[in-house]
Amino acid sequence: MTLQTDATTISARGLTRRFGANAAVKRVDLDLRRGEVLGFLGPNGAGKTTTMQMLTGNLAPTEGEIEICGIDLLARPTAAKARLGYLPETPPLYRDLTVDEYLHLAVTLHRVPKARRREAVARAKERCGVSDVGRKLIGTLSKGYQQRVGVAQAIAHDPDVVILDEPTVGLDPNQIRDVRTLIRELGNAHSVILSTHILPEVEAICDRVQIMHRGDIVYRETMATVKASQTRLEDVFAELTR
Repeated sequence: MTLQTDATTISARGLTRRFGANAAVKRVDLDLRRGEVLGFLGPNGAGKTTTMQMLTGNLAPTEGEIEICGIDLLARPTAAKARLGYLPETPPLYRDLTVDEYLHLAVTLHRVPKARRREAVARAKERCGVSDVGRKLIGTLSKGYQQRVGVAQAIAHDPDVVILDEPTVGLDPNQIRDVRTLIRELGNAHSVILSTHILPEVEAICDRVQIMHRGDIVYRETMATVKASQTRLEDVFAELTR
């Protein structure tokens, strides 16, 4: 794999994942730069979640290479994963813990030094708008607040890369707007990969877009170019994934 610049946070080459005879992901290349929000799109079954599981080290690729901030994910998984924050489609929440207890558990698992844990939790709560529910049980919170807590655990250790899988699913319009604002703010300090089926979400907050279909990347472009072409992303998506 070629050497990365300091601005590159993810570099993946030739990612392939087979399940028996079926290739769910076929030689996918992906790059992400610091301060960038990448919209990662595709219909159900396209291979998006499998790709994100490989990028986060939760699933080993059959073939291919992944570097996180210049660290080989397969050769040095602990060091590489320390640079990542991940929110899967179903947030990994413990409903019988309070928000504070859960986030303290998260920063402990991410090996944040003990002297910095309280500060890290407070900062994540403030950024995600959950400072006022720290003592509440997660199971008593609304869906919107639970999603915010899920994002808070993904960023509490101040990772270089944040990967979000359908972070606004099931939220009401006000909650969606708030989470979109948060994602855009995260893009200022982190690199973000956003997987979603909501195309206006991508148009509103992403810098680049990649569309996946049947295990292949079939489209990649900057949002500035898409908008300048006066082509709707919805039309591009429909044409490429019929």
